Amino acid sequence: MTKGENITSNKELSRRKQHYVYRINKRLFDIILSIIGIILFFIPGLIISFLIKKESPRGSVFYTQIRIGKNNKPFKMYKFRSMYENADQQLEQLLDKNEVAGPMFKMKNDPRVTPIGNKIRAHSLDEIPQLWNVLKGEMSLVGPRPPLPREVKEYTDYDKLRLLVKPGCTGLWQVSARSNVGFDKMLELDLKYIRNRSFFYDFKIILKTIKIMIYPNSAY
Repeated sequence: MTKGENITSNKELSRRKQHYVYRINKRLFDIILSIIGIILFFIPGLIISFLIKKESPRGSVFYTQIRIGKNNKPFKMYKFRSMYENADQQLEQLLDKNEVAGPMFKMKNDPRVTPIGNKIRAHSLDEIPQLWNVLKGEMSLVGPRPPLPREVKEYTDYDKLRLLVKPGCTGLWQVSARSNVGFDKMLELDLKYIRNRSFFYDFKIILKTIKIMIYPNSAY
């Protein structure tokens, strides 16, 4: 091995070690902060549950949905229910009203969203149950948005690069343009995060997320 090859090899070993240390720290960070979050949001969660049940007594408080995680692995994601009970059945009728480009559905005045759902979505409070997904190791606090199976079916090989890491409760897309951009821009932001992810970067995104929960951006 030449001197140049040895330097390159040492740099690669150093990079891999840093990445391994980051992954370990990120998991510890996820566990600690998700437990803290569950404790802090316990009372608000009970209030949200009461309001959802009061608005539609026959409906479930929680909504579960199959999403695609790291390495194309499906998992069951949890949310507070923000739509009417038959929302999934109505989706096919609304696809032609999609307001974003690409394999993702977004509609600003979605008729499936309940009045309480509108309020908790604006402050991202419907995402609180995903802290359980974080504890289970299916999600991270910070990462790309977990896509639906039908969305992944339309992915190109390049699009699938966003599945190289665990999906997150929040991410660079959520604290940037969010609902104002289409899939291509979201993908660009996700890949930017994957390339530059670090403990400091994650912490910065979490702080921005807290700010957005208090002062909502364009979420819908």
